[in-house]
Amino acid sequence: MHTIVEKKLLAPKVYWLRVKAPEIAAVRRAGQFVALRVNEFGERFPLTIVDSNPQEGTITLIIQEAGQSTRLLCQLDVGQVILDVAGPMGRPTDIAKHGECVCVGGGIGVAPLYPIAKALKQAGNRITTIIGARTKDLIILEKEMASVSDELVFATDDGSRGQKGFVSDVLKGLIQSGRNFALAVGIGPVPMMRATSNVTRQFGLHTVVSLNPIMVDGTGMCGGCRVNIGGQTKFACVDGPEFDGHQVNFEALSSRLKMYDYLRGCASGNCNIGLKSERKPA
Repeated sequence: MHTIVEKKLLAPKVYWLRVKAPEIAAVRRAGQFVALRVNEFGERFPLTIVDSNPQEGTITLIIQEAGQSTRLLCQLDVGQVILDVAGPMGRPTDIAKHGECVCVGGGIGVAPLYPIAKALKQAGNRITTIIGARTKDLIILEKEMASVSDELVFATDDGSRGQKGFVSDVLKGLIQSGRNFALAVGIGPVPMMRATSNVTRQFGLHTVVSLNPIMVDGTGMCGGCRVNIGGQTKFACVDGPEFDGHQVNFEALSSRLKMYDYLRGCASGNCNIGLKSERKPA
């Protein structure tokens, strides 16, 4: 029984849940995720394990309400049960002592970034974290990230917190100022991870990104999460979700996500969904 024991609202439509899952809590590692099904009629979908407490037998999840399945999960209250929580899945993050690391998170991507930054800090690294969001009200896990970071920098699209602009611009500025990072970790929307990887490629900075393609079974059998890494087909659920950002074919990933948006839109009677960026003015 995967009972919700605590629930908090972090930002508009973003919820923090602590869930009973003792077997997962006992073995999970940074970078891994679970596959959930809210009820017997729901679809399976993945969520990163943000944290865990093996003594209490709980794991922490962060959910952004985006579609029907995440909406159903966000509507559950303390004491209610999630039908299926399978995991931990995915390859754990390769944690080592690198020296100075920079962790870059965009929007909800700060949730999967936190356990990685925490593990890197515990391994003896110096952590600089860059958090980005559209506006200050959408920034999540500020206190948690501050607790595992030696330096915390913000960037918002509207300039309401930190530097106005993108996290990739902040990252480039730090590197150009002489910071000698040994590792960059970037997690967030695909355009943000692509921009981050493009910046670090210029400076030969090894970069890890966590990819979030559509997943169905989470075991590599359905092929829904296939991605192109260095010209080879990989499955994010079993080969990832983390990959070398300089090897990811972001164009193929973006096209694949748009295809799913299009199919989802057609199923709801609106085939224009997911194609807006491709349509030209008449």
